[in-house]
Amino acid sequence: MSLDLPRPEYPCPQWARPEWLNLNGEWEFEEDPDLSGLERGLSCGRSLSGRIVVPFAPESQLSGLGKTDFMPAVWYRRAFRPPDEWGSRRVLLHFGAVDYETTVWVNGHLAGSHRGGYSPFEFDITPHLRGGENDLVVRAIDDTRSPLQPSGKQSGKRDSYGCLYTRSTGIWQTVWLEAVPAARLERAWFLPDLDRNRLSVVVQTTGAASGQVVIAVARAEGAEVAKAEAGVEGGAAALDLDLGKARAWSPEDPFLYDLELRLMGGERAIDCVESYFGMRQIDLDPPAILLNGRPVFQRLVLDQGYYPDGVYTAPDEEALRRDIELSQAMGFNGARLHQKVFDPRFLYWADRLGYLVWGEYPSWGLDIRRPEALASILPEWLAVVQRDFNHPSVVGWCPLNETQHEAPPALVPAVYWATKQLDPTRPIIDTSGYVHAVTDVNDCHTYEQDPEKFAAFFSAFAGDGEPFRNSEFDAPHRGQPYFVSEYGGIWWNPGQTDEKAWGYGDRPGSEEEFLSRYRALTEALLFHPKMCGFCYTQLYDIEQEVNGLYTYGRQPKFDAAVIRAINEQRAAIEGR
Repeated sequence: MSLDLPRPEYPCPQWARPEWLNLNGEWEFEEDPDLSGLERGLSCGRSLSGRIVVPFAPESQLSGLGKTDFMPAVWYRRAFRPPDEWGSRRVLLHFGAVDYETTVWVNGHLAGSHRGGYSPFEFDITPHLRGGENDLVVRAIDDTRSPLQPSGKQSGKRDSYGCLYTRSTGIWQTVWLEAVPAARLERAWFLPDLDRNRLSVVVQTTGAASGQVVIAVARAEGAEVAKAEAGVEGGAAALDLDLGKARAWSPEDPFLYDLELRLMGGERAIDCVESYFGMRQIDLDPPAILLNGRPVFQRLVLDQGYYPDGVYTAPDEEALRRDIELSQAMGFNGARLHQKVFDPRFLYWADRLGYLVWGEYPSWGLDIRRPEALASILPEWLAVVQRDFNHPSVVGWCPLNETQHEAPPALVPAVYWATKQLDPTRPIIDTSGYVHAVTDVNDCHTYEQDPEKFAAFFSAFAGDGEPFRNSEFDAPHRGQPYFVSEYGGIWWNPGQTDEKAWGYGDRPGSEEEFLSRYRALTEALLFHPKMCGFCYTQLYDIEQEVNGLYTYGRQPKFDAAVIRAINEQRAAIEGR
């Protein structure tokens, strides 16, 4: 594979097959401002007027375009040739993410459509293939201003403003082909049980016949440590891997086991997938959240997942890893992945580096006062939970952010209970900040900059009083673990030369004043006896929002060791 190919790495490291073809690179491209492309025959292989570098959105510089105005619809086209050695196997066409409504044609035939800007999807394009070169056409419709389209932090105005940033239209994650057998492994769920030193694996298959067998082999540092097999019944198989003395995954020791899954037809392997897993356990023991049976204060930072040259898409895999390492250098042990579904390769590095993350859905832009909003969020959100279920770094879910009390009464509970049904192993925050309905963990947001006033918000809760709430409509606190999931946001850009910068509160007059304020706000949470964590806003600047600890170009604004020394002090809850 060419080293010049953008984002050449395999996109799904937890579900890897050897035979695949990366379709990133230069594609034909054309805007469709009046949605007339279908009438003009663009789906039938007509040449498009421009060029773009996939998987970067047209708003980004790395796409070669850098066009930031609204684009109601865009078209993509390229030729591809499946390798001859794939023979008669099925060919799947994968998209990591496309914003927002996608329709795909292969050789003029409709291959399928997908709605949602953040979840992966695939089509079996085998029936539409021909010998030699094939023609692939993609249309993406993106209406960020629609009240029924979740868009996260993408600006609904022409330009960025406040805490809303450049949009990301169309393809923004890797596109690839994969050769698979007709009978194959479809997906799996990993359920670690540290108490029994066991990993339970539930495998779903496609096209497999009852009586065929799934074999699972776990390895630690190359050595086989467990093996199990089970017959396929009803398209599924369940296995238990007994690991002996399991080595737990944690931020201090992010140990990962390798896992091989094979679908067997007699003595022959029909399909094989390479994966990995971490053995870790999350429990709620109010006021603490336990990781592997011990209280771990979650020192989180808000990460929005934006890049100066790629917008939604990291320029390379190293940038994904570097953001985690920059956070850890300042003493954070995790992040809220805020208002965006992050690249699976980011989660891979979170797994490898021992970084705790909360998976979140980009619910901003969606008017949840409208009953039909549920149909806009729930199917895609559940697909995201399913995609990321096996990552040990994901320690909780947060489908909504800062919802108001005008939402239909059943909407927030419906999202909570659907998430809990799909994943009963992790805590769920129904809606971060503002108006909770039913939640496993209670949280609040406050950007109060005066440390004394800030600490006073939580003083009663240190005794027998109630915790600080963002709204009188918030559901009563029922003893759940509690933390401040957005605070700080201290505006710091002393070199400002224009009026575009934005941040929270009064700007400190000096670096010393900034660090004094940061310390006082953070210690008010670290040393609180009932606080299970914090989340500081934010890791790096983004465009006009300049409250990051790093610049948008990831340069530190402060000595990382100073911030780290503050953050890594022992929290009160860790002394229980």
